[in-house]
Amino acid sequence: MIKGIQTKIILLFFVLVIVIIGILFFFQINTLEALKTQIDVLNKQAFDNVLTEKILQTKLITIITVIIFSIITLLIGYFIWKTVTKPINNLITNAEKIAKGEEIVIKETKKNNTQVAELVNAFSIMTTELKQNLNEMGKQKKQIETILLHMTDGIIAFDMEGKIIHINPAAQKLLSLNTQDNNFNTIFKKLNTEINLEKIIYLENWTSSEQRLNIDGKYVNLFFAPFQDENDKPAGVIVVIQDITEHVKLDNMRKEFVADVSHELKTPITSIMGYADTLLESEYDKEMQTKFLEVISSEARRMAKLVTDLLTLSRYDNKKIIKEEATFDLGDLTKKCIERLRFEVEKKNHNIECFVTANVPPVNADKYGIERVILNIISNAIKYTPENGIIKVYVGFVYNDAYIKVIDNGIGIPEQDLSRIFERFYRVDKARTREMGGTGLGLPIAKEIIEQNKGSIDIKSETGKGTEVVIRIPVYKKI
Repeated sequence: MIKGIQTKIILLFFVLVIVIIGILFFFQINTLEALKTQIDVLNKQAFDNVLTEKILQTKLITIITVIIFSIITLLIGYFIWKTVTKPINNLITNAEKIAKGEEIVIKETKKNNTQVAELVNAFSIMTTELKQNLNEMGKQKKQIETILLHMTDGIIAFDMEGKIIHINPAAQKLLSLNTQDNNFNTIFKKLNTEINLEKIIYLENWTSSEQRLNIDGKYVNLFFAPFQDENDKPAGVIVVIQDITEHVKLDNMRKEFVADVSHELKTPITSIMGYADTLLESEYDKEMQTKFLEVISSEARRMAKLVTDLLTLSRYDNKKIIKEEATFDLGDLTKKCIERLRFEVEKKNHNIECFVTANVPPVNADKYGIERVILNIISNAIKYTPENGIIKVYVGFVYNDAYIKVIDNGIGIPEQDLSRIFERFYRVDKARTREMGGTGLGLPIAKEIIEQNKGSIDIKSETGKGTEVVIRIPVYKKI
């Protein structure tokens, strides 16, 4: 069948060329004949001889051209038959014999199928390489899709018309997109921002490639990067979306922290300078001088405590605190802390009770740090509970943690403030806290200490009904 097709192609090609040459020859002869009839009668005989000679030459050249072309066509046909058609025909013949159950003589196979084997080998190598390339491309495609699928940053790719080529789930979530948001202009008009696709692509060096947006309380940073095709021509834009909400919050907290530190230091310094200048400028009796000096001393101690707390926090932040871990009984440590605060308890006429569950396993932690936390929590319960209040302290064991629970019936903490009480310098009632000598750093320091000892601290409270603080510390496990 293949041989017949090859023969038909060669014959068709040959006949087509013969027809074209014949048409050209016929057209040339007719042209010359027409020219011959128009020649002046005086020169007719001389020109006729020349014209006849030219016609004979043209016929001879045409015949030679046809013969040469026929030989070339036959040679090409033979080459195609020998190198392509014959091996394939042999392959088909042998395959048909095998399919019919006939035996192929080894000599005949070797003789006729040498070129087939080479051809098959070439096809096999090409197929193997193509398969490997396709597998590698498929593997890389899956890797890229997996990376984009699980990235926390959003990725959107747009073509030159602004249509979405690819978008990952993070981008849909960060920008709050739905199925209708499938175009560059639609998406960024919805976000109330003016971003031009053409400017980003063609004026990259003169256009801002970053934008910061606030979307439903979330802060996101958008980075636009044009990309090119294999011919280095613009092909579209890739947008990277990063959630920077935490960074913005931390930056705001840092600014608030600096402002709070400045304010907290400025207040006692102003008082000290004011009373000191007053003493220097005027003469007062012994009693007034003593009163002014007491205020100066109180403000100086308050400033020293603030600086000490700041340094403590800084050391915890930079992991420069040297923890002296020890194994100790949490119940005994809690009772000692209550005894140290007995004077403050009696001063406000509170009723404080401590209940220790039997068989509380010892803990292995920074004893000095844990003691500081217990003192801070119980001291807060004493401060913010009105006179004749009730404070209960429980020490127990649950699962793998020892715990301390401090419950009071004090003024409580408003619900909207509970999520921020561990922020540095955050105070529910700043005026009252400052009056009681608080710096707003006690709970942040307590949280740092507990977390560095692999524990946790939780606070529940209700305004006017009291507060409950629970501290958990892992118990000591013998190896």
